[in-house]
Amino acid sequence: MGVHTKMSDSNPEMRATAARICRDYLTGVWKHVNAENIGLKYISGGLSNWVYNVQLPDGTTPIRNEPRQVLLRIYGQVHGERAMESIITESVIFTLLSERKLGPKLYGVFPGGRIEEYIPARPLLTKELADPEISASIAEKMARLHKMQVPISKEPTWLWDTMAKWCNSAEDILKNVDNVNNLQLEYIKAIRSTNFKDEIVWLNHFVSQHNYPVVFCHNDLQEGNILLHEKNCGRDLVLIDFEYCSYNYRGFDLANHFIEWRYNYTLKEYPFFYEKKAAGPTDEQKLHFIRSYLKTTEKSNREEELKLMAEVEVLSLASHLLWTLWSVVNAGHSQIPFGYWDYAASRLRHYHDLKSKILLSGSLKDGQITKDDLTG
Repeated sequence: MGVHTKMSDSNPEMRATAARICRDYLTGVWKHVNAENIGLKYISGGLSNWVYNVQLPDGTTPIRNEPRQVLLRIYGQVHGERAMESIITESVIFTLLSERKLGPKLYGVFPGGRIEEYIPARPLLTKELADPEISASIAEKMARLHKMQVPISKEPTWLWDTMAKWCNSAEDILKNVDNVNNLQLEYIKAIRSTNFKDEIVWLNHFVSQHNYPVVFCHNDLQEGNILLHEKNCGRDLVLIDFEYCSYNYRGFDLANHFIEWRYNYTLKEYPFFYEKKAAGPTDEQKLHFIRSYLKTTEKSNREEELKLMAEVEVLSLASHLLWTLWSVVNAGHSQIPFGYWDYAASRLRHYHDLKSKILLSGSLKDGQITKDDLTG
């Protein structure tokens, strides 16, 4: 039996497994469900995990405020100590976020996966990021996330370690490119002209010259990872997808989020995204977000606003470089239809443009950053 058939929501073995897990880890009427009467719907799956919506039998009434439906996440291939460490870390993070009402509730953790809250919600649309009320709410949730104390390494090594890992893979892919069209070939030529190892060393050196605050970051807070409740349940926005969470420079999360205002990933045809060049937040929109953020961290003043604006400017470079490398790696390995070469070229172009702008200006808005710093 193939893995897809085995994991199908119509497979009796899969249904029995789902029912058994829910009986063991949930309370109330869940104690009486079985393979025949549960509702089971496959949502998504791949090498990393398989996700199902599990519902109580029709006509069943909860008796102890237990949920009517849940998400059942079953881990896929787990190879090696590092992969297991990653799963443990994500489970700890998920638990803490659940307790603080920043992410979905966690109902159960078992050796092969977990049971999560099913949220009747939809991801935000790119254009909604500019809505002042939504933007302020995202800023508040980001600040609350950044205030968390999480029992993992507090050093901001994730950014540089991830860049180095993806850089090695990207170099191999760029040497062995085939089966691309002429436009993609032009993008690849432009990408090949960048020495990524040198750029990482330069950026690391520059960032290390400044004592940027390090906090617990989401690292991928784009619209697809922010859910909007379909009904007002007291928590209008919920953050999801904590795959890249780590301690990182505070400004990275804000910079990365602001850059996502430009990109819409809902295009139905190649390259499956489009860039709205004039859609990036204005300084006024950035300040609106930053003020909501700082108000939540109780450090709201003009000096802090300018300081954070400067951090965002520099750490936008890190966001562009990181996701350029991610896109090159996926161009070589991913089976998901997406214009990875197009996206890599776009992010890399913004990286070089912003780097040139900073070098030419010789300083950022608060006057803390000098040209010597940037070229050191």
